[in-house]
Amino acid sequence: MKSVYIVTDLEGCAGVVSFADQSYPDGRYYDAAKKLATAEVNAAVEGLLEAGVEEILIWDGHGAGGIVFEELHPAARLLHGRPMPPWSRLEGVIRRYEAVVMIGQHAMAGTLTGNQNHTQNSRAIDYLKLNGRPIGETAQIALYFGALGLPLIFLSGDADACREAEELVAGISTVAVKEGLGRGAAISLSAVEARRRIRAEIKLAIERQRVRPIPPLIWPGPYILEKRFFHTDVADAAASQPGVERVDSQTVRLRGDDIREIIYR
Repeated sequence: MKSVYIVTDLEGCAGVVSFADQSYPDGRYYDAAKKLATAEVNAAVEGLLEAGVEEILIWDGHGAGGIVFEELHPAARLLHGRPMPPWSRLEGVIRRYEAVVMIGQHAMAGTLTGNQNHTQNSRAIDYLKLNGRPIGETAQIALYFGALGLPLIFLSGDADACREAEELVAGISTVAVKEGLGRGAAISLSAVEARRRIRAEIKLAIERQRVRPIPPLIWPGPYILEKRFFHTDVADAAASQPGVERVDSQTVRLRGDDIREIIYR
């Protein structure tokens, strides 16, 4: 395995526990949180290089940006900027890689002890369900990339995010860098220890993948994606899109045979 695609987020990093202070761009410690996230990503890059990976692309998956570009590991490249190009254009990039890993991941919305738990938009979305099963951002990535032939083989984040990944993907390697006690509190590893564990375990994940490969995650269709919003006006906007069924004042459904066509709508 020579090429890996890294998906990053901010809320699942050690030391980052508050939406208001650290994860939102107007937070007083937002810049410091980005430095913590960048250092965890760089630790992952080091582990990948030690395992013999030669091409590494980092996708800054935090909405307002969660990577300090000037501090990025020199061996990696960064996919960043908003708005993102259409998925149809990104697919050509994703297909260049052999596997996907996630750094700084949080648990799905509604997870009792998940620190900063949410799905997609912490201010708008109550939950997502796919064919009746609650899903979060980890499942979205695993299924979308799986449809393109890439397995999800490693994830770091809070303990609930790790458990979520392990329930989704048999054999996945995970590193819990903090234990959530609630949406706004956690027990974090030290920054140094979190980075050490990420670097060591992601190297092992690559080595395991070469011997006992994890297959891409694929759930059989057809698919029904249910989205429930906190507020009716957001549901109004979603329901106005073609092919969207209004279920109730706050909930919509989408149907399709191709997971790529509905998982991010």
